[in-house]
Amino acid sequence: MAKDFNDMEDSNRSANPTIHEVSDPARRVFIRGGLAATATGLFGALAGCAAFGGNGGNGHDEVSSAASLGRSIGFKSVQMAAVDRVVVPEGYSAQVLYRWGDPVGIAGQMPAFRADGGNTAAEQALQAGMHHDGMAFFPIEGSSQRGLLVMNHEYVDDGLLHTDGMKTWSAEKVRKSMNAHGVSVIEIQREGSAWKQVLPSKFARRVTALTPMVMTGPAAGHPMLRTAADPSGTRILGTYNNCSNGQTPWGTYLTCEENFADYFQGTDNPDAHQRRWGIRKGNGRKYRWHEHEERFDVATHPNESNRYGWVVEIDPQDPSSTPVKRSALGRAAHEGAATALTTDGRAVVYMGEDARFEYIYKFVSRDRVKPGGFAANRALLDQGTLYVARFDVDGTGEWLPLVQGQGPLTADKGFANQGDVLIKSRQASDALGATKMDRPEWTTVDPLSKWVYCTLTNNSSRGQQGQPFMDAANPRSNNTMGQIIRWKERGDLDGTRFDWNHLVLAGDPKQGRSEAQGSIKGDTFGSPDGLMVDARGVLWIQTDVSTSTLGKGDYTNLPNNQMLACDPTQGEIRRFLLGPAGCEVTGLTATPDLKSLFINIQHPGEPANERSDPDRPLAISKWPDGAGRPRSATVVITRNDGGVVGT
Repeated sequence: MAKDFNDMEDSNRSANPTIHEVSDPARRVFIRGGLAATATGLFGALAGCAAFGGNGGNGHDEVSSAASLGRSIGFKSVQMAAVDRVVVPEGYSAQVLYRWGDPVGIAGQMPAFRADGGNTAAEQALQAGMHHDGMAFFPIEGSSQRGLLVMNHEYVDDGLLHTDGMKTWSAEKVRKSMNAHGVSVIEIQREGSAWKQVLPSKFARRVTALTPMVMTGPAAGHPMLRTAADPSGTRILGTYNNCSNGQTPWGTYLTCEENFADYFQGTDNPDAHQRRWGIRKGNGRKYRWHEHEERFDVATHPNESNRYGWVVEIDPQDPSSTPVKRSALGRAAHEGAATALTTDGRAVVYMGEDARFEYIYKFVSRDRVKPGGFAANRALLDQGTLYVARFDVDGTGEWLPLVQGQGPLTADKGFANQGDVLIKSRQASDALGATKMDRPEWTTVDPLSKWVYCTLTNNSSRGQQGQPFMDAANPRSNNTMGQIIRWKERGDLDGTRFDWNHLVLAGDPKQGRSEAQGSIKGDTFGSPDGLMVDARGVLWIQTDVSTSTLGKGDYTNLPNNQMLACDPTQGEIRRFLLGPAGCEVTGLTATPDLKSLFINIQHPGEPANERSDPDRPLAISKWPDGAGRPRSATVVITRNDGGVVGT
């Protein structure tokens, strides 16, 4: 979720260089029509590896066939407009598939959605959560017609979640809010030209902020993770603020905990560690969980916040399995976890941290992926090396190892063991001199070229409050529009040196927000967020302009969020989709044959203050039902002639 501000922002006071201080015009590649593997689905390097119920089979063949079509974009661009519906190109259809409040599909436990917000906390635990975000498609037996769809539910709008919003407050409302967070696992299948949810399904599952989980890896059991309720420091309750995601070659789903600080009521005098992570007095006022869930009161439970900000691995094939927080991947305001493979079969996970002036990370597993799915790879993400990126002025960069005892990461500097390094990954990255970035969000790996892309969504603090100003290389203080950066490893994906450039600086040339100054032709966008390179090599870009900004200032000509398709080899970009009023366009996955594309519409109708008036729930949007309350929902997009999406 690309917010213009959150409580974890602006906590990096280190003297490390920023991306603007090391950027050079010669390393920018501006694409026409913009301003301008994989982590998601079974795309690219992962194609066929994660096929549920087999070794890839038909899924691999279908991806290979789709990839042979090439990167060309063959649809007519959608025109920008202020609309309250999903708009797709001529010749395409968009079907609403899974909305907030729809039953997840557990046999005998499928309560209906109440449009007045009257569902109980217990019912919400059996229904789709609020604010759909990152997701992945797991084909059953390699099929593009049937599979599991797994998705995040990032946060809630209490003005819509409860009948009277937050006019009254209770333990029941807190539990309902917690149950509206987390992850859904649903089974879906295609019948003719339409998709439907399989109800009931033996795979159906909801993971919430109250689901028991286990912590593994080097930080498991660390004193900073121990609490009165869990003296072992390994048994953690729940996951929440789950934003982007990843999908592993062994068939599991990675969900990423992002702005966890917003849920904790801090103290008047936070220590240095709490300050670095944005844990401060007043954080808890937005969700008010601490009023009825004591563990979210930092004064009483100072270690509880350290138990969040991790990448969580879930086995979608086993609804009874325990989700695992993988500490070896480090703690951060995790936006995503794009997973690919080295040539010798080790896992590489690229991760952005969505906060101003924070960092880009990479994890390389020690061991190779083994045949046999999750059962054979249960500990794969517990051993390996975590790195943080430094982007150098000459267009090269280096991955700096976050390893205790190396360089400044020593006991006398506050890093007595690897658990210290991982729990305090921000402080460790500060000490290593990593490059401060403009809010790194989604990452994706091009399976054809091996370029790795990352959205830097925006940074309106650039040049403000003593932060670095613009420079000749990247002329953006008050960076409201964002950009997409990319790099290529020297050698295999486990390499420690890379070459980098900017694919595009986002913005409307007519308003002077792109360095191209009018030379760019085609469709403009700002605040890039969701990213995916499909098996054909097409780069899909989703935007998340805040509702307080849409249609104003630099976004005067951009009243709605959107999704675009880019061919990086031809410098072409076209607008593929518009979202309803007040929404974010996010979540991105597809079937192996690329004939069905799934996206999520998050928080339609969201007001500028991000909390709806329960007395006027339809004030901004009536999507998707036209009545009751606006609802986040998954949308599946297909070509009317049954062809590959985007060609």
